Amino acid sequence: MKNIGFIGLGIMGKPMVHNLLKAGFSVTVFDVVTDAVNMMTAEGAAAAHSAKEAAVGADMVITMVPSGPIVRSILSGADGVLAGAAKGTIIADMSSVTPVESKEFAELVA
Repeated sequence: MKNIGFIGLGIMGKPMVHNLLKAGFSVTVFDVVTDAVNMMTAEGAAAAHSAKEAAVGADMVITMVPSGPIVRSILSGADGVLAGAAKGTIIADMSSVTPVESKEFAELVA
């Protein structure tokens, strides 16, 4: 596993991407805050313009966002992770969600 799509570059996401880059992973990032994306591209990440684009070609997609509704919107829809991820892509949600939401998302991506 070498290519990581990472969505959510807040207080937790930015340091995680920094560590992934430092460890030699190829990371493509997406966030609605352009400055956060620019900060990570300055460190060597590639920028995506949607969650779908971050998932294309990724071995694993990590989501790190503040709520379940945001995770749901990131995963589904025409520009969502599931629209861009290949079969077999690992999707790891590390967001602030309830156990019920986590189970729902696991079923959605299965």
